[in-house]
Amino acid sequence: MMKKRLMMIAMLCLSTAWAWAEQVVIETRNVSLVLDVEKGAQPKYVYFGAKLSAQELSHLQTPVGGRMDAYPAYGLNAPAEAALAMRHADGNLSTALIVEGIQQSGNITTIQLKDPAYPITVNLKYRAYPDEDMIETWTEIINGEKQTVTLTTFASAMLPIRRGDVWLSHFYGSWANETQLVEEPLTPGQKVIVNKDGTRNSHTDHAEVMFSLDGKGQENAGQVIGAALCYSGNYRLKVTTDDTEYHYFFAGINEDNSEYHLKKGETFVTPKLALTFSQQGLSGASRNFHKWGRKYMLAHGDKERKILLNSWEGVYFDINQKGMDQMMADIASMGGELFVMDDGWFGDKYPRKTDNSSLGDWVVDKNKLPEGIEGLLRDAKKHGIKFGIWIEPEMSNTVSELYEQHPDWIVKAPNRDAVLGRGGTQVVLDMANPKVQDFVFSIVDNLLTKYPEIDYIKWDANMPIMNHGSQYLDMANQSHLYIEYHRGFEKTCQRVRAKYPDVTIQACGSGGGRANWGFLPYFDEFWVSDNTDALQRIYMQWGTSYFFPAIAMASHISATPNHTVFRTTAMKYRIDVAMSGRLGMEIQPKNMTDDEKELCRKAIAEYKQIRPIVQFGNIYRLVSPYDKKGLASMMYVTDAKDKAVFYWWKTESFQNEHLPRVKMAGLDADRMYKVKELNRIDLKPLTFEGKSFSGAYLMNHGLDIPYRNEPEWSKKTDWSSRVLLLEAE
Repeated sequence: MMKKRLMMIAMLCLSTAWAWAEQVVIETRNVSLVLDVEKGAQPKYVYFGAKLSAQELSHLQTPVGGRMDAYPAYGLNAPAEAALAMRHADGNLSTALIVEGIQQSGNITTIQLKDPAYPITVNLKYRAYPDEDMIETWTEIINGEKQTVTLTTFASAMLPIRRGDVWLSHFYGSWANETQLVEEPLTPGQKVIVNKDGTRNSHTDHAEVMFSLDGKGQENAGQVIGAALCYSGNYRLKVTTDDTEYHYFFAGINEDNSEYHLKKGETFVTPKLALTFSQQGLSGASRNFHKWGRKYMLAHGDKERKILLNSWEGVYFDINQKGMDQMMADIASMGGELFVMDDGWFGDKYPRKTDNSSLGDWVVDKNKLPEGIEGLLRDAKKHGIKFGIWIEPEMSNTVSELYEQHPDWIVKAPNRDAVLGRGGTQVVLDMANPKVQDFVFSIVDNLLTKYPEIDYIKWDANMPIMNHGSQYLDMANQSHLYIEYHRGFEKTCQRVRAKYPDVTIQACGSGGGRANWGFLPYFDEFWVSDNTDALQRIYMQWGTSYFFPAIAMASHISATPNHTVFRTTAMKYRIDVAMSGRLGMEIQPKNMTDDEKELCRKAIAEYKQIRPIVQFGNIYRLVSPYDKKGLASMMYVTDAKDKAVFYWWKTESFQNEHLPRVKMAGLDADRMYKVKELNRIDLKPLTFEGKSFSGAYLMNHGLDIPYRNEPEWSKKTDWSSRVLLLEAE
């Protein structure tokens, strides 16, 4: 159990009643967060960083030169940025928050704040995860006034970060180019990262950032703060650097066009902000997030993921019974464990032949599948694999029976025509509406009740909220649309998981639009990107790995030329990249050569050997593709440090090139490790194949890896990669 020092100078109350203290310490095995808390004053941040001893805690310096209020409210220091702002029932725009008490319950600490002039209560909540070095913080805002108050700013938390040589790592992107890493120093002014998509929130930006406190971030050295807002909706991250000695980091729901009318007696709960601190660099912070995520956040984070074939890039909408049976037979023959039938299987009055119809009409198209889902399940069983299916339950098309029956269920601006999306007909269902929530739940419920053998669901979302308006919410509360959408979405997911806790569900949002810890408690994984090109995937998966573990990152072997960028890469290269995540295939196997099938068969067998290392191991990023050194390299190491998997991918190819030797990390310096190459295509084994090296040697020196693969002449390409298995002797 985590030790809590709720008082270092004043008295300490050891009951669950209100305790009073001068110093509140929230700590994990390696991290301390310290606040000074005094009745009648705003709580103050004192320290966040490496864990402090009792002696160090009793001799802390009070921070100077900054605003240390833990949750600053607007109105009495109006020039400063605020975490909370509201319009009281009488129109007053100012709020003051002072401490009323402290409560300790297990690993949750609550600091109760009240406005001395108005019956407004704010509970600052902190939950510590001792073994994962993670601290979650959020707020509860309670309206005790006699009438509604309006929340205009409602951040989850604020964290002051001392100025110096502080660098920010964050992520931007677009469809098919998600999670591109940006590293930049924090400078005076504001850095604002926002999402306004409405349904998905990680295409263009991510709600996760890292702060490197001693210069440009290093992967395995240096002090790093990691922060992830766990929310499925629109968000705002903001770093303000003014004329004080601190940067001020705010994170929470994006309040743009989302002012919230808090009724009398109502409590507004903000999303959790997860915080970690590491002295082992960016990868160290990532390891903390991965361990916490697998254990506490990700659905089934302790269970190995199946190797699957998804039908989309293989056949697109051309679904038919014979074709699905053929694909199942092929993936089974290569050692796969699951087949997923993607879009195109449904629709009666309006058969789903392209992307412009049928969403909402979740009945089997008997012309395509005369034997229905029953026939597919029978064939999957025949081939000894599991079966999965694609749905897009939050969406509809104007060309659908659902829309004809319930046009009032869609998101639409009042007194205006609906703005249409994909295919010129797609619309978003209003998840704020309980009837829509029931309908979305029924889609999953009907499938899994009728076909309990379905093992996997791919849950997609291919449209943002384009027009602001709810036909369910009254006109006075149209600003609640974005928040209520995700409340309804979460309620629906909770119902699904309560009834079907064992089914595997992928979060897909036009690719990587739903990579956020706010989604993942209800999902097992997410689709990193619709772009399956191996080279671009190195960059996207590199950025994604900052906060999300390999077990959650669906990474598929696909055909060439790639269907998005039309690049032709070697099959081995595609395999070696896909094997660094949750391995799958996105291809039509009947179009593969026998050699390609054999290479995939071998790769799948070898992935099964390393699957526990990759999916549950500790990540160490070694050479970043963003550093433009001609290669990228990373590895996973088990907790016991007895096994590791090392990845090495060239990112370009030139004659007379000179690449750095890669030093490994995370190994036991005193143990010897035997090296085996996986997915080998070279005519001759590597010079170090089967040889053993000390962990110290591998970490201090590294192995000289040939710059090119050397298969037979007719199979040579300009793409080179290596995967090495290290096993302690």
